[in-house]
Amino acid sequence: MNAAQNESGSRGGSRAGTRQGSTQRGAQGGRVQPARQVAYDVIAAVRDSDAYANLLLPVRMSRAALSTADAALATELTYGTLRRQGYYDAVIAIAAGRAVDQIDPPILDVLRLATHQLLSMRTAQHAAVDEAVSLARSVGSRSATGFVNGVLRTITRTDPAEWQRRAIATATTDDERLSIEHSHPVWIVRAFRQALTAEGRENELVALLESDNAAPRVGIAALPGLANTDELQGADPAGFSPVGATLHGGDPSGLPAVSAGRARVQDEGSQLAALALSRARPIEAGERWLDLCAGPGGKAALLAAEARNGGATLIANEIVPARAQLVRNALAVFHPAIEVWEQDGTMTGAEHPNSFDRILLDAPCTGLGALRRRPEARWRKQPKDVGQLTRLQEELLSSALDALKPGGILAYVTCSPHVGETRLIVDAAVKKAGGSVVKLNTGAVLDGVTTEQLDLPDADHVQLWPHRHGTDAMFIQLLSKVG
Repeated sequence: MNAAQNESGSRGGSRAGTRQGSTQRGAQGGRVQPARQVAYDVIAAVRDSDAYANLLLPVRMSRAALSTADAALATELTYGTLRRQGYYDAVIAIAAGRAVDQIDPPILDVLRLATHQLLSMRTAQHAAVDEAVSLARSVGSRSATGFVNGVLRTITRTDPAEWQRRAIATATTDDERLSIEHSHPVWIVRAFRQALTAEGRENELVALLESDNAAPRVGIAALPGLANTDELQGADPAGFSPVGATLHGGDPSGLPAVSAGRARVQDEGSQLAALALSRARPIEAGERWLDLCAGPGGKAALLAAEARNGGATLIANEIVPARAQLVRNALAVFHPAIEVWEQDGTMTGAEHPNSFDRILLDAPCTGLGALRRRPEARWRKQPKDVGQLTRLQEELLSSALDALKPGGILAYVTCSPHVGETRLIVDAAVKKAGGSVVKLNTGAVLDGVTTEQLDLPDADHVQLWPHRHGTDAMFIQLLSKVG
């Protein structure tokens, strides 16, 4: 690779990897607006160190002491860029005349951030380009600024609709076209298509992809017995959850019930998953419940409230120590303290056979159902991850069923609609049990829980969808052990 290629933004031995996000002032004195600097730093950390945007962004905004307006701008810049990254890469490749994997990663992050402003926001073109050039000075070689300026000036000379047409024209299949247009990897497009086709709803695929690129509303769960939705000022009632509310914007920690831990930020789909188990039938005093994979503790908190109100006890288990501490933090509002184990969930059935009346198995999964909230996950996950996770899911479900008392109820839950992580896992476990485990009609149970009837196909399981229900794409299957 020659020096000219390196200095024009190509991958190689430039200084790009050593100075990213280190300053708000470029080499020539150009200053980067604080919200854009925060957004760039988060995007770079997501790419460089597998950071989670939803965890890092609030920290960076707090450190930068952003105003409310700048915090909103940083949020839109960060999440908008991450959501549309695949589409922007297609545009950048055309404008740059080279594949994006030939561009130094920090410079590519600068281009993605600016492209989002040029094609999807009302940012003045000169402001977006000038700040991108200043960012490029601070994270790359001096000559990389000319490359960034040239690529972005090329993008500004064509309107967004024409860029979309050009980018889509590079696709060779329908799935590739949808992948580019809606900024999802092809394998995820195919997985979503398969899941919807299994419901006879393949025609909803575009609506689903579009919903993943829309900012979700903030869901709040009022813990029964500790709070109620009436005290969540400024929030609207949730669409389906009897303990839920939604915020259009603002900081939920400003709500007294949230700051006190009596209400929690929680997607409505997660609320329904916990309530499907806790309200599947009346609670009998003395029941023992288990949340087998409890981290970070949101569903455990709701289950703990439900259990306490009904005279049951909950044990939360989380094998990862750091996540187990998050569970303890989430349950700190309850006195006396909820017991938290740090055990291998695949061994729970052998160590505690026939011990629990109700078990929640919120299984580790690809997280494809929460791409609205964690947009970077679509670029981080790979098809091979499904195979690795399904082996763990099978082991955990087998263990959970062994730990379930005869006559007990288990909720198998994933935040993924991938059929390999959902229906196929459940069907294999039921078949293996040879008649000792049966599926319960989960939709019928939730019909008795929700404030409005869910739009569901005729099936024993429940698959929630962001485009249809406004929730994360949670899969819920209730099972019972015969005895």
